[in-house]
Amino acid sequence: MGKSNAITEGVIWKQLLLFFFPILFGTFFQQLYNAIDAIIVGRYVGKEALSAVGGSTNTVIQLIVGFFVGLSSGATVIISQYYGAKKQEMVEYAVHTAIAFSVIAGLVMSAAGIITAPAVLQAMNTPEDVLGPSVTFLRIYYLGMVGNLVYNISAGILRAVGDSKRPLYFLIVSCMTNIILDMLFVVGFGMGVAGAALATIISQALSAVLVIMLLVKTTDMHRLYIRNIRLDRRMLARIIRIGFPAGMQSIMYSSSNVIIQAGINSLGTDTVAAWTAYSKIDSIFWMIVSAFGISVTTFVGQNYGAGKRERLRKGVRICMAMTFASTLFISFVLYFWGIYCYRLFTTDAAVIRIGIHMLRYLVPVYFTYVTIEILSGALRGVGDSWIPMLICLIGICALRVAWLMLAVPLRKNIYTIMFSYPLTWVVTTILFIIYYLFFSKIRGRQK
Repeated sequence: MGKSNAITEGVIWKQLLLFFFPILFGTFFQQLYNAIDAIIVGRYVGKEALSAVGGSTNTVIQLIVGFFVGLSSGATVIISQYYGAKKQEMVEYAVHTAIAFSVIAGLVMSAAGIITAPAVLQAMNTPEDVLGPSVTFLRIYYLGMVGNLVYNISAGILRAVGDSKRPLYFLIVSCMTNIILDMLFVVGFGMGVAGAALATIISQALSAVLVIMLLVKTTDMHRLYIRNIRLDRRMLARIIRIGFPAGMQSIMYSSSNVIIQAGINSLGTDTVAAWTAYSKIDSIFWMIVSAFGISVTTFVGQNYGAGKRERLRKGVRICMAMTFASTLFISFVLYFWGIYCYRLFTTDAAVIRIGIHMLRYLVPVYFTYVTIEILSGALRGVGDSWIPMLICLIGICALRVAWLMLAVPLRKNIYTIMFSYPLTWVVTTILFIIYYLFFSKIRGRQK
């Protein structure tokens, strides 16, 4: 455990960065799955296909997968705390329960998703020329849910014990596989969006197999024994108690995005395609802040388990500063050079024009979200998930839905819809700062 214990002993900013970069690149390759699908179908099939793989379908996928990833973060937090406290038996219970839960949840989500896909997409006002291929893409994607969820929770286990590098290596392999299969199925065989979806689920299954093999072979306390994979009720209850609020928090974000997507869908195919491409470019920012958020969760979790309260508080401050600096840099780059990213997805002049307006409206306000991600991740690291969920319910979900329901009908355009982002980020940031400074476990006196 010598190397992993550096999280509780080494220079804070160095440990955060050593943990951050593999997560960032791992998130990049994970996002690259859908981006590659979008680029290839957008260039070789058309803007309707581009909308199908990245419009309503992408929003639905984020909603469903985001909930499970948030839910499984309960396992990551628990394992990081037990690992920091060197409680091997409890780590083993958590690991095997988490894997069993991911398999069961994947099977349930596959069945439910395949059945409900057409109704969900219709409810989101998906344009008629996009609806058919969107249903096809989503149903095939749902077939691979077990591999998707098993990889995500297994990677979370590795991150909990301080190993953020090997999940990255597996994602690189799987992403390269996805590129090859995309070209084969979409360009070579002419399978369209079905080929893009098939390439994605095969690649995700490969990453799941690789990470499970690593867990089986490790000699550390988080080793996986296939015969011991089962649900421990008490451990599952602990995982859900911490992870459920995080999952609901993800659903709140995604639900409000579903409403936003429905509003954008009503503006026509060009706007949908532009928003689809923007969401891929925008993911660069989300990858960065998400990687810092995951880093601070594990850092706080292990130091909380080891009883090092002052160190974890200092880590939160340092992580916040690094995230702000990174956000300002990426905002500057995207504002002035984002147009070149759009040309990767489409050559349609109307789509590019609309997309550039979107980009230059939202990029300057990215910094207003940073505090939400870092404080939410830090609070989750000490097992405090319910209050952050309630804060997001008020500041993100309720306020954003109210804005979309009341303001958009009065002035129905893309700018009114997009204003819901900075509005809700600023309000939620204020609420998080108040809670963190005056009421959280992290800021309270050590007992």
